[in-house]
Amino acid sequence: MACSALCLLSLLWAAAGTGAQTQRSCSVPPAQQPLVHGIQVLMERAAASAAVPNPSVLIAMNLAGAHDLDVQKLLTLKLMASDTADLTIGQLALTIMALTSSCQDTGTQVSSLRRHMETWAPSSLSAPASSFYGPSLAILALCQQNPALTLPIAARLAKALLANTSPFNVDTGAVATLALTCMYNKIPVGSEEGYRVLFRQALKDVVESISVRILDNGIIGDMYSTGLAMQALSVTPEKPNKEWNCEKTVETILTKIQQGDFHNPMSIAQVLPSLESKTYLDVPRVSCRPDHEVHPTQPSHPSPVPTSASNITVTYTITNQLRGVDLLFNVTVDISVRNGSVLLVVLQEAQRRNPVFRFETTMTSWGLVVSSINDIAENVHHRTYWQFLNGKTPLNEGVADYVPFNHEHITANFTQY
Repeated sequence: MACSALCLLSLLWAAAGTGAQTQRSCSVPPAQQPLVHGIQVLMERAAASAAVPNPSVLIAMNLAGAHDLDVQKLLTLKLMASDTADLTIGQLALTIMALTSSCQDTGTQVSSLRRHMETWAPSSLSAPASSFYGPSLAILALCQQNPALTLPIAARLAKALLANTSPFNVDTGAVATLALTCMYNKIPVGSEEGYRVLFRQALKDVVESISVRILDNGIIGDMYSTGLAMQALSVTPEKPNKEWNCEKTVETILTKIQQGDFHNPMSIAQVLPSLESKTYLDVPRVSCRPDHEVHPTQPSHPSPVPTSASNITVTYTITNQLRGVDLLFNVTVDISVRNGSVLLVVLQEAQRRNPVFRFETTMTSWGLVVSSINDIAENVHHRTYWQFLNGKTPLNEGVADYVPFNHEHITANFTQY
């Protein structure tokens, strides 16, 4: 193919709110609103039966206005009862924002997040850009609780972003933009001017990097990064040199929805707020009254075309050529599966035929992720993971979502980021 908050609300803060918050959005045409309602119904139905509550889904539901209030209440209760001890700072931040959007008290979680972020520092100047995703979410969540106490932590993040030399990541850039925009808009009266200068410079660099990844069809980075990037570009006070055609982006996303490309609950959760002209900055302003409930709408995008019962052949290769990693191998097998099967079925059939293809998965907010193949497991300290490719192109869906075509060659490559 493919994260925390803190503090008490101060009176100075409530009075401050300085900095012009510019927001630009382009609405979905009324005739195409059923497309948006349809994917929300899909997301909520999936959330109702999910074993683990996804805070991103609850945030999206609350920003858009829940179709199913029973599911909204269920997710809220599950998140309130969940153990946050083993969460990453990004997961904790999302949990705080999700519960905030449901008007629940998050004091304990916020205090925990602040303690984590007060000691946070990037591992190096070349730390992968994705490692800033969780801390950026943490700053965003903390900013929404008490921006004054968050200033020095946010300044540390901004300096680290400016100094980082790793290849840019659109998702990380988007949440960093949201976090720094929140801080920039809430710099208290009397604070050092250096904060404003620092946040503005970091925003300028990040937003410019996002803008150069806007494709001609309006997609930003890739289809699944676009929702967060839309949020970032709609609120940032620093406008990029390359103009963003918001209407074109919405038009392309609606086309993708109509084609059935948005079916994973997490992919829907990330694009839904933007299609409803909302961003994560709106979390503290969500109304918890039920008078905005929307009646469920049946999905209006075309149902998947029934596939024939015939089989297809998929060539599947697993390869580990990383130096310093034991058990180097490059093994290929042809697998026959029913037409329309997801990639996970291919992996299962390969494993059944040959033990060398055995694999393990981990459940994430995006669904199942392959964490180990042939006893070689991903390792965050070594920055290694299993990447799935079609030829040289990384797959943009997970193994439980991607549907291979006949004679496609899928490679699982153990690699570093």
